[in-house]
Amino acid sequence: MDQTLFIVGINHRSAAVGLRERLAFADDEIAAALGRLRDSSPAVLEAALISTCNRVEVVGVASDTARAADETLTFLSADRKVAQAAFADVVYSSAGRDAARHLFRVGASLDSMVVGEPQILGQLKTAYAQAAEAGTVGPILHRAFHKAFSVAKHVRQDTLIGHGSVSISSVAVALAGQIFDTLKDKTVMLMGAGKMAELTARQLNALGIESLLITSRTFDHAVALARELGGTAVPYENYKPYLKMVDVLIGSLASAKPVLGPDEFESVIRERRYRPMFLIDMGVPRNFDERLNALQNVYLYDIDDLGALVKRSIGDREREAEKAEQIVELEVESFLKWLAGLDLTPTIKDIRYSVERLRDVELGRHRGWLAQLEPAVRERVELLTHGLTNKLLHRILSGLKHHDDKTPDAAFAAEVARRLLGAELDSQVHDLDDADDDDDTGTD
Repeated sequence: MDQTLFIVGINHRSAAVGLRERLAFADDEIAAALGRLRDSSPAVLEAALISTCNRVEVVGVASDTARAADETLTFLSADRKVAQAAFADVVYSSAGRDAARHLFRVGASLDSMVVGEPQILGQLKTAYAQAAEAGTVGPILHRAFHKAFSVAKHVRQDTLIGHGSVSISSVAVALAGQIFDTLKDKTVMLMGAGKMAELTARQLNALGIESLLITSRTFDHAVALARELGGTAVPYENYKPYLKMVDVLIGSLASAKPVLGPDEFESVIRERRYRPMFLIDMGVPRNFDERLNALQNVYLYDIDDLGALVKRSIGDREREAEKAEQIVELEVESFLKWLAGLDLTPTIKDIRYSVERLRDVELGRHRGWLAQLEPAVRERVELLTHGLTNKLLHRILSGLKHHDDKTPDAAFAAEVARRLLGAELDSQVHDLDDADDDDDTGTD
């Protein structure tokens, strides 16, 4: 039975952050969630779950991809407690060639909010590791993900797609420079341990900010990063009194709901005497209540706001993306040929067995006169028949392995080959075996 890749999900192009955060999974939830998907979705044979700021996608393998996609959507709705009607208009689904292309484009950062950003490859590797931990990775998903990693490496090496400073973090830093006359006398607080937020804090720190405060639910992490960047670690349970000192607040906490809202923030603004405060929310789900943006001199930007600014600054990366797309297409073809080869493997084994078995039977029928030959001559006959068998097999198997979209369907070709060179030859072999039992002379 044919098995193929499928993808179901939403991303920053199809759905706003408000919906993405409702369907998002925390890292420590994913392995268990994949187990629930496997148990509740019989059509899904293999599965991985990618949940980042920009996307929530299930990458799977199925024989019936339409049924598997339906079961996956039902699972997402039930597991995240979000009605399917809420995301029916923004969800996308693809299978086969389109699914492989999508996965490879994601890995190569062609589908990212910032084309060429490097973080997505690490996120993809994490998703694969989580699926492996959950036991939901099989041979096809294993091959697909490792091919995606290879494509990403190829794109990085052969294009300039990752060059330049266009990124979410660089845009956030540039925006901070527009809000404040100078950054040198400013205080920055980093909340959480997100990679993108950490990168933003590093860039602000490199500009010579006055002080950097770091708070995290894991205090040891805050201490280690503060030591590395020359900042100050603040216990998470005691960070709020420091907010009145903070000019730039970067949120990257894993939280199901906002940790800061307008009611508790109004007092912070008053204590600051309404000096400007820049909030960068990189959390999905969001860390800061969107109503904070209505407060006087509070400038709140979430991940989608920053993404919109990035689109205005892309430049040369778009041209390099065209080269990357060509690399992706070549690798899609390579993966599909490998996948088609899985379907042909049983047929290839049957054909090889039948042809080689026929050779052995024919030699057995003539063992009488072959035994009378000189050893060197008998060896030459053996080599001759072996060479003819290999040439025949090579021609047949090459024809099956090198099919493409212009030739008949692979499954049809395999079935024809099986009938002509499998079942029929096996039948002949059986008849020859019977004849050989009645022929002790070895003559023809």
